[in-house]
Amino acid sequence: MPMASRVLQLVLVAPLLVLLSLTIAIEAASTSNDITGRSPAPSQSVFSLDDYGAVGDGTNDDTQALASAWNAACSSSQPATVLVPGGKCYLLKLITLAGPCKSSSVAVSVQGTLVASPDRSDWSEDDTRHWIVFRRVDKLTVNGGGTVDGNGEAWWKYSCKINKALPCKDAPTALSFHDCTNLRVTGLNFLNSQQIHMSIEDSTNVVLSRLTITAPETSPNTDGIHITRSQDVQVTNCKIKTGDDCISIEDGTRNLYVSKVTCGPGHGISIGSLGDDNSRAEVSGITIDTVQLYGTTNGARIKTYQGGSGYAKDIKFQNMIMYKVKNPIIIDQYYCDSARPCKEQESAVEVSNVIFNNIRGTTATKDAIKMNCSKNVPCHDITLKNINLKTEGGKDATESTCQNAEWRKFGIVLPQPCTA
Repeated sequence: MPMASRVLQLVLVAPLLVLLSLTIAIEAASTSNDITGRSPAPSQSVFSLDDYGAVGDGTNDDTQALASAWNAACSSSQPATVLVPGGKCYLLKLITLAGPCKSSSVAVSVQGTLVASPDRSDWSEDDTRHWIVFRRVDKLTVNGGGTVDGNGEAWWKYSCKINKALPCKDAPTALSFHDCTNLRVTGLNFLNSQQIHMSIEDSTNVVLSRLTITAPETSPNTDGIHITRSQDVQVTNCKIKTGDDCISIEDGTRNLYVSKVTCGPGHGISIGSLGDDNSRAEVSGITIDTVQLYGTTNGARIKTYQGGSGYAKDIKFQNMIMYKVKNPIIIDQYYCDSARPCKEQESAVEVSNVIFNNIRGTTATKDAIKMNCSKNVPCHDITLKNINLKTEGGKDATESTCQNAEWRKFGIVLPQPCTA
């Protein structure tokens, strides 16, 4: 073959050889990737309820299957996930999922539905306050986009708030977290809890996000999110429609930040009640920011009992929009949730350094601002800034009432705060 032809052949073949080598290398590398072409996630064990005998028909009892899957995940030597498969409904009775876990982290991926037993006799008299409980778990994530259904109709009709002839008794909280650290609960739907939908207790470093909580306006004591004796908690991007407080903030809560929450119907966002049964309460470092409330009984509320002690301080309610809210801004140190009148007492939980800033919208009643404070422990350092609250339709002027409150205002405040 002439020399010129050989040179031309090498020029044409060489790039093909390079391309072939690259193709082989890429195919070899792809064997270590998943079907999406991304590197696989670190090794993680998955424990599905179905692998532990769950039926998932919403009728058969799957409590033991969840308990077994949890025990396997919790004792795993690597990060573990408990899977509640989608497209199925798993009936559960009272269950506690406890740590500490051997696994460095545990996730519960609720993709289907967890539904409470409709039979109240499945709860003993020893514990009617809980349904699903997580206790002493570090680095726990609960997510998956599924539903936690409390089947609350079976309980509501026996409430003393529905039938005043009945004695007042506890009903289960749907999902409780006790003594947990580094907790994440995200992307879940809560429906018709027996009482409180979710409770955070004695826990630290908690993030609650993208939760949807729904129950009828008439359902009794169905608080959306209840927080007590916990610190460093964030609640963001949640939609809450219930028959009680959208968020209730109780004794021992410190460093709580709530943002981008839609609330209503319900009783609004409440700090308290505090100091019941002459107890001491301590709440501080609370920020409620960027909230919309629709037709709620209250808006931004602090409520305490007479006879209590302690403090509620360093609190901000800001950037709130209210639509036809009955009591948009309210501090009540004479709160009484009793069939009988509560007697007046000398001691009270001290309320101080509270800021209401940039709050606007409409009220269903004329009293847009109420500060009913203790004559023995008056509220003090209360700031009202840039408030604009009008009656629905704007025909009547709004009013404010107060007693024993030391306040100051900045910017435009409508209605004008009282001078008592």
